[in-house]
Amino acid sequence: MNTPDLPVALHYPETERGKVVDMLFGERVADPYRWLENDVREDPQVAQWVDAQNRVTRGYLDKLPDRDWFENRISALINYERFGIPTKAGHTYFYERNSGLQNQSQLFMRRGLSGKPRLLLDPNTWSGDGADALSSWEPSEKGRYLALSIQQGGSDWRTLRVLDVNKQQLLDDEVRWAKYTDISWLGEEGFFYSRFPAPDKTSQFTGLNYDHAVWFHRVGTPQSADELVFATPDMPQTKHTAEVTSDGRHLVIRSSTGTDDRYELRVIDLKKRKSDGWKPRTLVSGFDNDWQLVEGMGSKLWFVTNKDAPRFRLVAIDLADRDPHWTEIIPEGTDILRHARIVGGHLVVSLLKDASSRALIYDLNGKSVRAITLNGIGSASGFRGRPDDPETFFSFSSFNRPTGIYRMDLTTGKSTVFAAPSTGFEPRDFDVSQRFYTSKDGTRVPMFIVRSKQAAVAGKAQPTLLYGYGGFDVAMTPAFSSIRMAWLEAGGTFAMANLRGGGEYGREWHDGGRLANKQNVFDDFIAAGEFLIAEGITPKGGLAIQGGSNGGLLVGAVVNQRPDLFAAGNAAVGVMDMLRFDKFTAGRYWTDDYGDPSVEKDFRVLRAYSPYHNIRAGADYPALLVTTADTDDRVVPGHSFKYAAALQAAATGDKPHLIRIETRAGHGAGKPTDKIVEEGADVLAFLAYWTGLVPPTPAP
Repeated sequence: MNTPDLPVALHYPETERGKVVDMLFGERVADPYRWLENDVREDPQVAQWVDAQNRVTRGYLDKLPDRDWFENRISALINYERFGIPTKAGHTYFYERNSGLQNQSQLFMRRGLSGKPRLLLDPNTWSGDGADALSSWEPSEKGRYLALSIQQGGSDWRTLRVLDVNKQQLLDDEVRWAKYTDISWLGEEGFFYSRFPAPDKTSQFTGLNYDHAVWFHRVGTPQSADELVFATPDMPQTKHTAEVTSDGRHLVIRSSTGTDDRYELRVIDLKKRKSDGWKPRTLVSGFDNDWQLVEGMGSKLWFVTNKDAPRFRLVAIDLADRDPHWTEIIPEGTDILRHARIVGGHLVVSLLKDASSRALIYDLNGKSVRAITLNGIGSASGFRGRPDDPETFFSFSSFNRPTGIYRMDLTTGKSTVFAAPSTGFEPRDFDVSQRFYTSKDGTRVPMFIVRSKQAAVAGKAQPTLLYGYGGFDVAMTPAFSSIRMAWLEAGGTFAMANLRGGGEYGREWHDGGRLANKQNVFDDFIAAGEFLIAEGITPKGGLAIQGGSNGGLLVGAVVNQRPDLFAAGNAAVGVMDMLRFDKFTAGRYWTDDYGDPSVEKDFRVLRAYSPYHNIRAGADYPALLVTTADTDDRVVPGHSFKYAAALQAAATGDKPHLIRIETRAGHGAGKPTDKIVEEGADVLAFLAYWTGLVPPTPAP
């Protein structure tokens, strides 16, 4: 820790302290850095602060002894051919491919499985810095058109365009201000999408979003001609998404008021739209349960739901019945039923067992047919298709296995490789195991541990990077990361704890880590760190922690509560001010998980753990690197700005407390490869230095 070329003491930029004080439920709450909430693109003072912070941070990171090693190794590890899951329309297959170091994946097509690949779109030509991305796409029923969702500079706003596949040309169609949207085609005629009203320029990246609505866009027409399909002007806080059944018969609209998967369901009979217009029929009222459309055929609809089944079940309803009722097809089991589709006349069902994937095939009456063989502990996704398709495609990955794409014949159940990555390391050299540990209140919590087989056999303690999230019903499952692999190759261990608040075990697990139970998430994470040290997996003084978004909040909260436990931390794009998160963009939706700061009982809980408000002056904090981006309009960067300013102003020890602010980037989606490599190298070099991890020389 005494490398001579690193600065002994940092000179942080001076940050002006304002005099803002809020009186909240009888408590005076100071907010001296309120001015840092202003948009960096609109406020020159904030822009100057960002520049000054980045200069200090860059000067420090560039002097870290192993930064170049990590950059070179991450670049080498990410430089392999990567494929997305194909989508079939008519006889055409569409899929994404990245040759390795391309900033954005390209979009390809094939006529038939054995057809010659043809490049359709190259997003790398859209901007000089590679920061504009193809965030999603959807082919029309027969594959004549592709609807494209384009993301600029990392923003959550999307612009929708239409590509004529045969002519390989973009049409003049342009739809703006789409956000939190699905794209669902009605034959070749047009598609349904969701958007907000156009925002004011000054509030484009920070203002609250209201009046979400479903619209229909016909190919070849301007946005001004789009038809309003469904909206709730009396409930402007509600979000709506829409999906057409494969037979084009019904449009299913899901409405929600927050981030919780609790929906109202409405259905529009598209056969009657010429006589009845966009007339919705309510299937489910009240925002009480999750409802995921599986498929529709004729008058019958299938859904996955957690109504009366915390671990989910599959049900169906026939709208032609005089008194339609829900019929259970696949009952709730011990594993979490995550998703299902009807493909090739079968129900293809994805399940989660202890945060690892399983996949099963049933007939339409719910009788088990066969299991889909997966390659051990890992994550499988995909399984899309139409009821008459003879095949489906899926992906599988794990911590030591980059994503492979597989095609399964629904008649035989046989899976074959569609695209298998060739990597610069041997997956069998690394051990992936799952351990269970006990949290503060006695709850049994799972954790994945990844390290070299040599270290696992020898029981060698190594500097460890512990990752967590714990929120919004999101399950943390095994996945490959070139950045994490570089940490492993450097001689470190990676651990991922499946904290309460996530979706690993259904509704009870989620409820156990939200609202008044949020402290359980922090206790689970702290217990994970204590377990790693007690078991000799990591040495005391060798534990680094990392989390993004809600996981950034996690890092900020546990560092305040147990600064002695951790050597270093990376809080990425975190929610750091729990008293004002609901004032910006999508923040008001998060009250499902966090509570409402304007309600006293919720305020008391939030005030007790808010990272910005609970920094402990006089405590010896670990080394911290806060990371965010100027175009993050989901968790606005003001959260990280204020937290970093408060950290630097407080007496929290001599270790560095830095903030790294990316430009032309957002919450994470669409980030170009070169920015991923650079940020990954900065973060790993920082965490390695403060945990004592020294990579081998030369690099593998």
